[in-house]
Amino acid sequence: MTPHGPARSWLSTAPALLLLGGTVLHWCAGELSGRLITLGESIWPGYAIELRLDRPPADAPRAPAPPGAADEGLIGDLLDDGAAPADGADDALIGDLLGDDPPAAPAPGAADDALIGDLLEDAPPAAAPPPAAEAPPAAEAPPAAQPGPPRPDPGPGLRLFRAIDLSVAAFARWGGARFGHALIALLLIAGTTATAARAHIGLRAPTTRLDHLVSEGAQLAANLAITASLVQLWRLNTGSGAALDRADLPLGWAVAFAAMGLLNLRHLLRPPEGLTPGGTLTQALLTPPLYAGMALASTAWFVLGEGYLAGLAVYLQKLIETAELYLFVGLYVWTGMLLKRTRLADRSFALLRPWGLPPELLAAVLVVMAAIPTAYSGASGIFVIAAGGLMFRELRSAGAHPQLALAATAMSGSLGVVLSPCLLVVIIAYLNPPTTEVLYGWGRYVFVLTALLFTGALLLTRRGPLRPRPQPGAGAATLGAARALAPALAAGLAVPLIIATLLGSHLDEHTAPVLLPLALMAVMLVDRAPDGPGPDRPTVRDATRETTEHMGALLLLMCLSIALGGVFERSDVMSLVPADLGSPVIAMGVLVLLLVIIGMTMDPYGAVILVSATLARVAAQNGIDEAHFWMVVLVAFELGYLTPPVALNHLLTRQVVGAEAWAEAEAAPAVGWRRHEHIVLPISVLGLALLLVAFVPLLLSTRG
Repeated sequence: MTPHGPARSWLSTAPALLLLGGTVLHWCAGELSGRLITLGESIWPGYAIELRLDRPPADAPRAPAPPGAADEGLIGDLLDDGAAPADGADDALIGDLLGDDPPAAPAPGAADDALIGDLLEDAPPAAAPPPAAEAPPAAEAPPAAQPGPPRPDPGPGLRLFRAIDLSVAAFARWGGARFGHALIALLLIAGTTATAARAHIGLRAPTTRLDHLVSEGAQLAANLAITASLVQLWRLNTGSGAALDRADLPLGWAVAFAAMGLLNLRHLLRPPEGLTPGGTLTQALLTPPLYAGMALASTAWFVLGEGYLAGLAVYLQKLIETAELYLFVGLYVWTGMLLKRTRLADRSFALLRPWGLPPELLAAVLVVMAAIPTAYSGASGIFVIAAGGLMFRELRSAGAHPQLALAATAMSGSLGVVLSPCLLVVIIAYLNPPTTEVLYGWGRYVFVLTALLFTGALLLTRRGPLRPRPQPGAGAATLGAARALAPALAAGLAVPLIIATLLGSHLDEHTAPVLLPLALMAVMLVDRAPDGPGPDRPTVRDATRETTEHMGALLLLMCLSIALGGVFERSDVMSLVPADLGSPVIAMGVLVLLLVIIGMTMDPYGAVILVSATLARVAAQNGIDEAHFWMVVLVAFELGYLTPPVALNHLLTRQVVGAEAWAEAEAAPAVGWRRHEHIVLPISVLGLALLLVAFVPLLLSTRG
């Protein structure tokens, strides 16, 4: 359900488009800044070190810079626009903003630039010293007594180039300091849109009046509890008297959740039409969104267990530390919704249709094919939302029974989360020692293993012969489908090629979030999917509108997963796991069980933070290789997303294929495996894969 009317639709779509497009523009500005410095150096030798600085005339005395002004501190900061995070961890995480050749950092103590209003620090900047290259020896006279050699006028060309360069660098720095504010704004827009559209993720949709009352009431209570926690944190920040970074951000969070609470109150006062009277409490308790249950459970722990009202808000604030990553999640959802509005998936399936593959074999091929776009969409759930409905219909048209079609759709994204450039692996590498290169290297083997296991399971449980039934002229039909697919592929590939040529940035795990939306927009220009029988065709606005709904549901699930992880962390539940379990094999068995439980109850992005802070240490203390452990984590999480009672990927599958298709599978007359194949098949495949990935390397290393 979407907001009614084009005007109300634009209320959420336009700001979301501005924020998502602004994130892409900021990345481009950072990359362009580095290229401009390189270009300036090639035209004017010495540009990066000397000519880029706007020094006073040689015959003018150099007075000490007053505190907070520091023109040369401004230039120093602009030169340091591409500084890496602390400890050098994943400096490429936000795309290596200055490109391949960032300029040198300013001398220690250089002030933050006054031009962007001291964005990165709450305290006023100190006075900036002269550049290190011109600092006189300590025993000599101060700089004011020693003017430098005369310099010729740089000329209008250099002045114009330098002005453009410094403006782009200042914009990149300004945007980089606003990631936290942008994330809160995105949560406000997307969260209220998802609430207004009743698009949050729950175990079942409300159908009765009691369902509606329980669902909206739980959301109202959750949003009010979160708002109270955030206001309390803001009061603690402002009342402490200390100059704290981002002390005002809790108020921004509070506004977002208060707005969602007001919408819940409106829904309670004006219930939707079509609800049936009555209902049972048991069924109604399954209707509140998952985020609301997580919020209420976390609030109960922090308030009743610890007497710490601000506790939940403290963990929500942790998202600000990696705000750019969660903005990238929004970009990946946008990519998925843009893909949904192209004919790329349909034309790719058309390559196979003429060959009349049996349903089981077609399901294996489609799930393996889906691994690549899944890796480029950031998470398995995003691909299910984007292309799951089309995949389900394709399998049903080929004769697949409902259980098999649902199983393949739910698993369609599970095989690709270990492949490059999946964002989840980037987050793991950001928080932990293994590099993305090492993790993706292991991931290729895990992908091959799970693909073989899935194919083998389908062959063993098939209901008919595996003989293909190709149409007459199947080869020519496939060639025609390839020709129809070629223009869209060419348009999509042209974007990363142009970016690589102009900015020197190639498509990889660090640039995929910003390049893929641009590539899909290019595809839409040449091959948009039809939108019904009329002349209207889907637009970027349509994709952004749906992105806003799904993004609101996913972001809230991520936020509250982190808060719930905080409860696990503070309750010392993880301390019940002994640090030394006796052997790596025993330790791995305990960890596998805990990881599957975490995957069953939490969103992956929040779960990774919890595991990094707790179970990763247990694995290391018991001699388990870090890269091996994180491969086990990824497979265990995917198994958790397909395992009841929550089974997030099944919830998303039901959302995209429709409740009728799900009900058809549930009402099938078959018994045993056949009746529950849509649940049992994914669990069996990923469960066996998890056991093999977890224990075979340990047994081989023990024998070696």
